Formats: sequence, structure tokens, C-alpha cells
Amino acid sequence: MECFINNQLASELDPNLEKMIRVLLEEAARLEGVPEEAEVSLTLVDDEEMRRLNRNFRGIDAPTDVLSFALQEKVPGEPEIQGGEGELLLGDIFISLDTARRQAKAYGHSLEREIGLLTIHGFLHLLGYDHDTPEAEETMFRRQQELLSRVGLGDD
Repeated sequence: MECFINNQLASELDPNLEKMIRVLLEEAARLEGVPEEAEVSLTLVDDEEMRRLNRNFRGIDAPTDVLSFALQEKVPGEPEIQGGEGELLLGDIFISLDTARRQAKAYGHSLEREIGLLTIHGFLHLLGYDHDTPEAEETMFRRQQELLSRVGLGDD
């Protein structure tokens, strides 16, 4: 699977963090049976940009930790996408590094684990997982933990 990692932060992205994100997405895609030709984009942003995205797309005027925009998900009344045959664009994941840092500190684990958790959480949303019911939440969160454990980012 092709992974595009974008850094919209003022500071340079740690190459080890970028490598961890890429490995995590590729392993999750393999374990979920995602075709090799699939593509996903992950963008790291600050709280200000995340707040703007959250306000514009969800109507919530506050930053959040992760947002996913699935391109394979059909919404009633949505027009058919023309062209792009052969492409499997899963969608876009946005992670606020500011929020990830605060949450890692609050939960007492590493920034790498928090970024890994948010990456997998966002990726699973792109694949259609959700946590809108207790059953769906249990399924999604269990799969999150399984995938994180596979790459050494299980519970600290």
C-alpha cells in the first residue's frame, strides 16, 4: 500500500516517527487484506488547523486528535465519482501533533504509542470500522489493540 505522509507543522518530522507511521499503516493494510495498489494519506497538523478542519467538516469548533475522511464510503445522495478507474484511494487521516502530545502525557505513555494509536484509529475508520454502538466500539477497539501489538506498540 502506498502511504503519503505530509507534515504541515513548522518543525521537521522525526524520520523515526515517519518510518513508524509508514510501517504501521503497511502492516495494518496487510493484516486487513487491503490491496497493494491502495493509497492512504496521513497529515500531521497543529491544533489550530485541526480546529479549522473539525469546525468545517463536523461543526465542532474545537481541535480533536484524529479525523478521517474515507473516499470509499458512499453517502446517500452523493454523486458518482467519474474517472480514477484502477485507483483505490482509501482516504485521508489528519492527526494533531499538539493534541497527541497532551494525550500521551495524560495517559502516561510515549508519543510514538499515541501517534500509533491515532494512526490505526484513523485507518480503521477509512476501512469502515466505527464506534457508534457498544458492539461496534468493542470490535474496533479490539482490532486497534491487535494491530498495535503486532508492531510493538501495545499497552505500555
